[in-house]
Amino acid sequence: MDELKTLRDFIRYGASQFGRAGLSFGHSYDNALDEATQLVLHALHLPHDLSPVYAGAHLTTREKAQILGLFRRRIDERIPACYLIGEAWFAGLAFKTDARALVPRSPIAELIQAGYSPWLDSVQVERMLDLCCGGGCIGIASAVHMPDWQVDCVDLSADALALAADNVERFEVGERVRLVRSDLFAALAGERYQLIVSNPPYVTEGEYAAMPGEYSHEPRLGLTSGADGLDLPLRLLAEAADHLEPDGVLIMEVGEAERALQRLLPQVPFAWVEFRVGQMGVFVLRREDLVEHAAQIQAVWQQRRGELSTTAAASSQASTHPASANEARVGSDDVGPFDVLDP
Repeated sequence: MDELKTLRDFIRYGASQFGRAGLSFGHSYDNALDEATQLVLHALHLPHDLSPVYAGAHLTTREKAQILGLFRRRIDERIPACYLIGEAWFAGLAFKTDARALVPRSPIAELIQAGYSPWLDSVQVERMLDLCCGGGCIGIASAVHMPDWQVDCVDLSADALALAADNVERFEVGERVRLVRSDLFAALAGERYQLIVSNPPYVTEGEYAAMPGEYSHEPRLGLTSGADGLDLPLRLLAEAADHLEPDGVLIMEVGEAERALQRLLPQVPFAWVEFRVGQMGVFVLRREDLVEHAAQIQAVWQQRRGELSTTAAASSQASTHPASANEARVGSDDVGPFDVLDP
């Protein structure tokens, strides 16, 4: 490695090795060059936006070894770069990230930075709910960008909430952000919000099986949601109206499950958000829409719930293994008790 001398050399070398190894780039960075750049800067304790003027700086032997060690782990173990760095950028903010929750990457970041305009232009938001919050990026970023909001961040995973607590402390929003452990709305009886935002699990079982190795480092609980990706989103839709104020708004990401959702609920007026790069499977519904189409939504959910219950019963008879994550979340009473965590 004597030929590699400068910061620029190692970035180029890393990008070439990543391309040769056929790595997947879907966790915050979308190409080999950006990942190599961030790993090099992290190893050298330099800022992520370092001026290019330093690209020709020579590295010490020890620094070279540290960089190559990160490159080897990225290639050999397929660990996402953000997990190796311990940090991911979302909505202009650097969040702590690790394997306790998914790497922040939702397009909802664009909505946050725009103040959720135009979707909330006529709504005076006091309380927001980030449902299935993971490490808390959506709710915490909303609290940072909208300093008058009170935010509840809710997740079933205690590990994810512990990471969210670290991020609450990082951004010093503990007085306005509450962390709640709950199976969707189960621990939120009587709570109402002007805005509910959710990036729930929506990956199909087939899609998960075909995913690159990088995704195996993320908690499966935060990714998969049944054969069509809609086990959890359908339940969320069926329960959301009871937790929205009269002028409240629901924003949910369902990704590639968008088409399946529209087939199941063709009468529901989903408004699909147009981002800078086009539609990305994020819809907006107002409470009045949820109420107007409640019968259709409930019918679809109850049918799905029955199918999940049947599957869970068959699984328990055929095996002594516990039910899958989706089967365990068939109803609100299936998991508990719940902890309210005040960071």
